Amino acid sequence: MARLLHTVRSAVAPVTRTRAFRRVGPVVLPPAERALARLSGGRLQVSALLVPSLVLHTTGARSGRRRSTYLMYTPEGRGRAIVAGSAFAQERHPAWTYNLLAHPDATVSLGGRQIPVRATLVGDDERDAVWERIERQWPGYRGYERSSGRTVRLFRLERREPGTG
Repeated sequence: MARLLHTVRSAVAPVTRTRAFRRVGPVVLPPAERALARLSGGRLQVSALLVPSLVLHTTGARSGRRRSTYLMYTPEGRGRAIVAGSAFAQERHPAWTYNLLAHPDATVSLGGRQIPVRATLVGDDERDAVWERIERQWPGYRGYERSSGRTVRLFRLERREPGTG
C-alpha cells in the first residue's frame, strides 16, 4: 500500500507544481476542504486522500481571532509534525505563518480530534534535512520554494499538554 501511495503521489505531484494548479488550487481547494469537513464532522479532508493532512487552528497575529487552515503535514516521530508555508508558491508568506510567529501555541485537528501543539520555526541548520523528509512524502515539494522566490517557513509542531503555554 505504501508503494502504491508513493507511486500515486509521484504521478500527481508534478501537476501540483504547474502554473494552472497554483492559480486554481488556492481558489478551489479551501472551499472543498471546508465542505467535506462539514459533511464529515471534521473527520475527512480532500488533501488527506493523498497526504497526511490536518487543520491548523491559530490565533490571528493582529486580530487575536481564531483562524483555521487546512494543511499537508509530514510526520516527524511521535507527537511531532512539520508544516511548510508554501502557499501554492505565492510570493507572500501565508497568514498562518505570521500567526504562529506571534502566537506559537496552537491546536490541530486530526480526524476530528483537537490536539494542542507548540510551533517552532525550523532553523537554517535543519532546513535541508527537513525538506528531504518532506520530499520523501511529496516528491518535488521544495519546488514551491524555488518558484515563490522566498524562503518558505517550515514549522515543527509538537504536542503539548492542554492548558500549557
